[in-house]
Amino acid sequence: MLKSYDVTIEGDHIKWLGEKPKVRATRAIIVIEEESLLSSTPKRTTPAHLIGQGKTLGDIVSPIVDQEDWECLK
Repeated sequence: MLKSYDVTIEGDHIKWLGEKPKVRATRAIIVIEEESLLSSTPKRTTPAHLIGQGKTLGDIVSPIVDQEDWECLK
């Protein structure tokens, strides 16, 4: 059975961040979260010519039209 554990690794030292397995020796597969991938630019950005061009027509909390006018609810 596979179970995941949260750890940090510095050099050859493992620091357990939560539950520690109750085994003396085991085999592990390590997945590395690279910092360069985390600090990259977002995949989606607004094109420069569209910035500031949008308008909010309705309220963020309530819709601009009545619920009776929604076709999907009929």
